[in-house]
Amino acid sequence: MNAYVIFLIYLLAILGFVALTLALNAALGPKPVSNAIKLEPFECGATPVGSINVKAVPIKYYAVAIIFILFDLETIFLFIWALGAQPLTGFMLFTFLVFMFLLVLIVLYVYKARLIEMVTE
Repeated sequence: MNAYVIFLIYLLAILGFVALTLALNAALGPKPVSNAIKLEPFECGATPVGSINVKAVPIKYYAVAIIFILFDLETIFLFIWALGAQPLTGFMLFTFLVFMFLLVLIVLYVYKARLIEMVTE
């Protein structure tokens, strides 16, 4: 059998299982009844006092979040590379060195731009 046909059958089986699970949950699961108590905001079991006070997050925290996501993704790609580089050839070593060079460049940029220090100020 063709690999695409096997993948399509596998995908249809997964989607069918998800659809069956959702349909059984809708048919057999509990039907929640909404009332005034359930619609109130929950504050650690205490009755809410006053209005909701939501403050905007300062923009400097977004830089830290982007840096975290960037390093997190690079770490995941490094693990994937390590699993895929079973016969370690010269080309695989070259790709690793390029990847690590880019990672060091990003670390130097973060250090030079003082992106982490400006959050703690």
